[in-house]
Amino acid sequence: MKKEKIRAIAVTGMITAAAFLITFVFRFKVSFLTFDFKDAFIALLSLMYGPLYGVASSAIVALLEFLTVSDTGVYGLIMNFLASGTFAFVCGIIYKNKRTFSGAILSLVFAAISVVIVMVTANIFITPFYMGVPRSAVIEMILPLLLPFNLAKTVMNASSTLLLYKPVTAGLKRMNILPKGEKQTKSLRSILLAVISILVMVLTVLFLTLQLNGVFQVF
Repeated sequence: MKKEKIRAIAVTGMITAAAFLITFVFRFKVSFLTFDFKDAFIALLSLMYGPLYGVASSAIVALLEFLTVSDTGVYGLIMNFLASGTFAFVCGIIYKNKRTFSGAILSLVFAAISVVIVMVTANIFITPFYMGVPRSAVIEMILPLLLPFNLAKTVMNASSTLLLYKPVTAGLKRMNILPKGEKQTKSLRSILLAVISILVMVLTVLFLTLQLNGVFQVF
């Protein structure tokens, strides 16, 4: 039991480091909002070890961003933790109680929905203090900016999590860090899942680009 705990902490450290490093590799701003893929890495911890590991990783990465790459100060720290922590907690708690393929899909869907709700609400109450604008001005941003941005970001991270989960866990099993369990062979379902995930990511980027540039307005 003690050895498993040490391995879990070691994996948490490695994946947390990867989540932080990805903010240097892929990170761009949309207005005052930051788009990145760190939540996909953090969610892996929740799926493998439970929601508390994911939430702890969220806090560490948010703090590291605050101390290094972030230009939004304490506001960014709070919003980063809320987004990553919500995503990690929801997907972890659902998958913990339903450890099946459908459970993984369901956990990521509900995690994405939860993040959108939490972040839009947080923007309404916190962003006015950061930007120095009335709350009504932030509410006016919901449909053209906040809702499509948060929806696109969470869908991208959920799709990325599906792409990363199998190769990452397979690698950890080969290194005897995770228990091997039943031997699984490559299946058509895995290939289709990868193709669908990539397609969703491409369509999401296209949607966000067109929506924010006013080419078409869904919201």
